[in-house]
Order: sequence, then C-alpha cells, then structure tokens
Amino acid sequence: MIVSNGWVVSVSNPERRDPAAVIAGNGGKAIEAIATAHPAGDEKKQYAFHSFGAVFAEVHVDADLGIIRVPRIVGVYDVGTLLNEKTVHSQLMGGIVWGMGSALFEKTELDPRYGRYINANLAEYHVPVNADIGALDIFDISFVGTPDPHINPDGAHGIGKIGITGVAGALGNAVYHATGVRIRDLPITLDKVLPPGMT
Repeated sequence: MIVSNGWVVSVSNPERRDPAAVIAGNGGKAIEAIATAHPAGDEKKQYAFHSFGAVFAEVHVDADLGIIRVPRIVGVYDVGTLLNEKTVHSQLMGGIVWGMGSALFEKTELDPRYGRYINANLAEYHVPVNADIGALDIFDISFVGTPDPHINPDGAHGIGKIGITGVAGALGNAVYHATGVRIRDLPITLDKVLPPGMT
C-alpha cells in the first residue's frame, strides 16, 4: 500500500483505494502528524502582515415575500494598534455596508447583444442607502487592539478592505440558516430565496 493524494492505494492494483483503511488499521483511533516549517532567509517572512477579522450576521427573511432584513452584524478585527479608533471604526463600518451591498443589492447587468452595461448609473445600479441599513446600532464592531511589533514601529496594520471581505459570506450563511436555501451567486435576491413556483 502507498498513500497518494489522501488515499491509501494498493501497489498491485491502483484501482483499489480506500480513505478509511488507514484509520481502520490504527484501531479506529485518529492518526496525527506534526510537522514544522521554517522560512528561509529574511526574518520578516516568518510573520503575516495582514489584518484579520471575523464577521457574523443576523437576518430576518419574510417567508411569503423573501424580503431580507439585516438587524445585526458583528465584526471583530485584529488590525494591530488603533491609531485613531473613531476613524478605524468608521472605515470598518463603511466596509460592512459595502459588503451588504455586494451580498444583497449590487449586480451589473450586461446586454448580450452589444456587450454594454445596461445599468451603468446609480438610478439602476442598486447600492445600499439609509433605508436599507437603518439605524447605525445594527453594527457591533470591536477590535483585538494588540500592537504588532513585527510590522512597523507603531504596530498598526492596514484596514483598507478588511471590513468588506467577510460580510457577503456571513450574510449568505445567515440566509442559508434562516431559509435552508444555499445561494452561491450574488446578489442574494428575492427570487433566489423563495421556493420554486412562488416567483
């Protein structure tokens, strides 16, 4: 037997393969392996210099109309030292709003005959507005706030896009949890949430 691409493969008959044979051969106990990797050369290559975050969303979905409302979004971010907490909070809140737009509203429509965008203006390209977001207390944004001594003397990471990155996934998961419908094509619109035959 040899192990190839996660499978146990018979040497005499490569068609015979089994992913469970390794565990069964170990008496049903889990098999663990520990490895260590060391970067070569520059000490800075040992560290990740990206900001990190986790986003959680609560949604309410109207069972008859498929209308999606977002009463709460929680975001926790590690952006190193907070040089200006109010600015960082505002940047991340803006990113979450645009993440909501990406997940629930924004779609570029292409005319297949001429290859032109048919909604190339803000009258027809939908973005979130005050009525969609509601009160600002729907955002619960917090920070780890630990300085990163390896990135720069201030210990601060960049916060440019970290606010938007996890929002669409969090909203997609929340809609799935509320409706049982897994949507992988953004934006999540009413017709995708309602059962077939209701649209």
